[in-house]
Amino acid sequence: MSEEAYLSVVIPSYDEMANLQKGTLDKVEHFLSRKKYSYEVIISDDGSSDGSAELLSKFVKENPHFRTLKNPHLGKAGAVTKGMLEAKGQYVLFMDMDQATPIEEIDKLLPYFDKGYDIVIGSRNSRRKGAPWTRVFMARGMIFLRKIIVGISDISDTQCGFKVFRQDVAKKLFSKINDFHDGFQKVSGSSVSAGFDVELLYLAENLGYKIKEAPVEWLYVETRRVNPVKDSISGLLDLVKIKINDIRGAYK
Repeated sequence: MSEEAYLSVVIPSYDEMANLQKGTLDKVEHFLSRKKYSYEVIISDDGSSDGSAELLSKFVKENPHFRTLKNPHLGKAGAVTKGMLEAKGQYVLFMDMDQATPIEEIDKLLPYFDKGYDIVIGSRNSRRKGAPWTRVFMARGMIFLRKIIVGISDISDTQCGFKVFRQDVAKKLFSKINDFHDGFQKVSGSSVSAGFDVELLYLAENLGYKIKEAPVEWLYVETRRVNPVKDSISGLLDLVKIKINDIRGAYK
């Protein structure tokens, strides 16, 4: 892919056979291939073991604007970070494979860069279309705890997996995140850290970047990887770690 790409799209992938068989990447290709700007799509595989890596290899052979980045199993935060550091586009988006926020929503976010913003993030606000009450409760609880422990009170939805950055901003932020976590370590089982997005945006605010939160369409997609109790405790611990790192001056 040319280094002159206008847009890079980074999609983490861990055992995503079901979504791949639904044609989620075909939807991305169908949308982007009709754009006048150049693009690349990086599928950052997180050590998948369900056969999806082989399916990805076949897909990228047939679609030259797509490529895979193979990682050991680092968790979603590690897979996203590795992909973002590989991206060459003028603007770099990371999004989820399940298309809960469809790729078409990028059209709502890109215009804000012409208004001087460095980062534009998708926001579901208080809407959680189709989500069970447990997910809504978790989301509102996370917002409450995040505002008390960490802050970022001017952003309502830090967790929407649809965020786009200027390339230079992405390189600086994700290089620092990568360093904070020592390049990320191998994990076992599914690992989706609620603290990743909070830490990323907290660091961005500390570095003085202009962040725009823009409403996007979002539809709940069922996943076996969410455990309300375990993930709520993990999210709380992540927030405490961020606060401790902040007190130590890590984000200055």
